[in-house]
Amino acid sequence: MSQIDDPRGAMFVSERPWGAFEQFTLNEQTTVKIITVAPGQRLSLQTHEHRAEFWQVLDVPLDITVDDQTWSAQPGEQIWVPQGAKHRMGNSGQVPGRILEIGYGTFDEDDIVRLEDDYQR
Repeated sequence: MSQIDDPRGAMFVSERPWGAFEQFTLNEQTTVKIITVAPGQRLSLQTHEHRAEFWQVLDVPLDITVDDQTWSAQPGEQIWVPQGAKHRMGNSGQVPGRILEIGYGTFDEDDIVRLEDDYQR
């Protein structure tokens, strides 16, 4: 069993004779999404007061910002976004990119505080 960068300790990998499994939630209130980011687009730089998020990049590299760090996250990379952290994802590539998002806590679109937004919302 090994931790996957989750300070709550809920995410772990369990090795089995046939391989392994990754557990992301256990008896928690969660919201699960797959977000598709179009080429050349990005979501707003935002925070959430009532939830943390776990992201896993699915197909193509995506541009990720969490607080003061910005990098190109590769397919398979896992990212922990703590509650209250500034965060954003974008796609500077040529094809749509997807990310699996698991939100931990109360989910409400009104919980989004946009700090920067390309679409003037």
